[in-house]
Amino acid sequence: MTRTQCLFLAAIVGLLLGCDEKPALDQSSSTLETAADAKAVAIDRYDIYETFTLTADLSHLSDNQRQMLKLLIEASEIMNELFWLQAYGEAGPLLESIEDPAQRRFAEINYGPWDRLGGDKPFVTGVGEKPAGARFYPEDMTKAEFEAWPQAGKDGLYSLVKRSEAGELTLVPYSEAYASQLQAAGALLRKAATLAEDPEFAAYLTLRADAIETDNYQPSDMAWMDMKNNEVELVIGAIENYEDALFSYRAAYESYVLIKDLAWSERLARFSKYLPELQQGLPVPDAYKAQMPGSNADLGAYDAIYYAGHSNAGAKTIAINLPNDEEVQLAKGTRRLQLKNAMQAKFDKILVPIAGELIAEDQRRHVTFDAFFSNTMFHEVAHGLGIKNTLDGQGTVRKALKEHSSALEEGKADILGLYMVQQLREKGEIADGELMDNYVTFLAGLFRSVRFGASSAHGKANMVRFNFFEAAGAFSRDAATGQYRVNVPEFEAAVRDLSRLILVLQGDGDYDGVDRMMAELGNIGPTLQSDLDRLATAGIPVDVVFKQGIEVAGM
Repeated sequence: MTRTQCLFLAAIVGLLLGCDEKPALDQSSSTLETAADAKAVAIDRYDIYETFTLTADLSHLSDNQRQMLKLLIEASEIMNELFWLQAYGEAGPLLESIEDPAQRRFAEINYGPWDRLGGDKPFVTGVGEKPAGARFYPEDMTKAEFEAWPQAGKDGLYSLVKRSEAGELTLVPYSEAYASQLQAAGALLRKAATLAEDPEFAAYLTLRADAIETDNYQPSDMAWMDMKNNEVELVIGAIENYEDALFSYRAAYESYVLIKDLAWSERLARFSKYLPELQQGLPVPDAYKAQMPGSNADLGAYDAIYYAGHSNAGAKTIAINLPNDEEVQLAKGTRRLQLKNAMQAKFDKILVPIAGELIAEDQRRHVTFDAFFSNTMFHEVAHGLGIKNTLDGQGTVRKALKEHSSALEEGKADILGLYMVQQLREKGEIADGELMDNYVTFLAGLFRSVRFGASSAHGKANMVRFNFFEAAGAFSRDAATGQYRVNVPEFEAAVRDLSRLILVLQGDGDYDGVDRMMAELGNIGPTLQSDLDRLATAGIPVDVVFKQGIEVAGM
C-alpha cells in the first residue's frame, strides 16, 4: 500500500471515530437545474434497459400447478398496483399524461417519473424531486416532527403515516389503507392453495393470505422457512424497506413467481451447514459475532417467470435472502434464492461487455458465470452473518442505523460474501475455477452495480466499497488504457479490513459513524464517472427489463 493510500485509510478511520477533518472525495456534478434539463438527460436514458423474456421449463408441472401459477401471477399483479401507490400514487393519471411512448415506458419501468438508476432525477416536467419517504409519510412532515411524535409503533413495517383532519400525525395500518386490494390478493392465494400439490406450500399460501390481509407476517415466514420440496415458489407481500429512504422503516409490496431448478439447488444445499463456523471466524471481537445464525438455511436456484412491485422497479433483483424478521432469522436462519435465468441475462448482456471495456485484458478470462453466481449467492448467505441486535441492548441494527441500515447491510453482505468464498475454497468446498475468478468477477461486478447510481441502498454500498478498495490499492487503473486489474494481497487485506469496519459499526449501532462514511465514500468521483460514460457510449445496457406474464410463460 502506498503512503497516500495509508493516509487515506487513516483519515477514514479518524472520520468514523468522529474527527473534524474529513478527506474530500470528488463528486459528479450532475444536478439538474431545470425541467428542460431533466427531459434532455432522460431522453438519453430511455434505452438503458435491455429486454429479456422470462421463461422457464414448465413441462414437468401438472395442469393443477399450471392453473395455480396463473392465480399467483394475478395476485402478483395486485402487488404492482400497491407498489405504485406507495412509490408515487395512482399510475393511470401519470401514464395517460405522457404522450411520448418511450417516456411512458420509462415511467412504467421506474414506477413513477423519477429515474431510479439515475439518482432519482425527474424525467417528467413539473413533478419535482422524489420524496425521500415516498408515499409512506406526509410530504410536509419533517424528520424532527416524526422523531418528536410520541406514538407507539411509529417505526413499524406495515403502516402509513398520515395527517388527521386536525393536521396531526396518525398511523394507518396497511391492512386498512389497502383493504380491498389485499383481500382480493388473499382470495387468489387461498384459491391457489387448493391447487397446490405440495402440502407445505398449500399451508404457506393460506398463511400468506392471512399475513397480507392482517399485516401479521411472522407465522407465514416461519412456514416458508420449513418448505423444502415445493417446485413452484412464491415470494409475496410487504417485504423490503429500501423504498423508505427517509427512515428505512416501511416495507414495500412486491412479488416473485419462481420455478425451482432441482439440479442446481442440489449443488448448493451443502453450504448452509458452515454458517456457524464461518460466523466464528469473522475478523471481529467475539461480542460482534455472538449471535449464532441458524444452520438449517436453504440455498436454492430458481428460474423466475414473474416479478412485481418493488422487485420489478429499476434494477432487477437476481437473488433473494429472506425473511427479514430478525426473530425468524435467529430461530431458523434464512432462505437464499438465486434467480438463475435473470442472473444469466445480466452476465451475458451486461457483465461480459463491461469486462471487455474496463478489465485488463490478461485478467478477463477470470470473469466467469460460475464466479458471478457464487459471488451473488454468498452475498445473500452473508446476510445471515454478523449481528442483528446492537451490543448496547437498545434494539435492532436496522432501527439504530435508520435510513443507512439497508445500505450498510448490503455492503456487509457483499464483502462477507467474498470472505465466505475465501474460507470455503480453503476448505475445498468450492473446487470449480479459482479464487482469482471470484476476485476479478467481483471487480467487474462493481462497475455493473455502481451504474445503478447512489440513490439506492445497493448503489451507496457499491460506492463505499469501490472507494474503500481503491484507497487500499485493491485494484489499480492503467491511465493509458483506462482498464483495471486486481492486486491480490491488497484486495484480500481490503476484504478483511472493510468486513471488520462494517461489523463493528453495525454492532455499535453507530449512526453518526455510518452517516459520515456514506457522505465521504458514497460518491462517484470524476475518473470513475468518465469510465462509466465509456460504457454508455459503447451501448452497454445498465440493467434489464422483463417481458413477462401468463402468455409469455406459456400458460
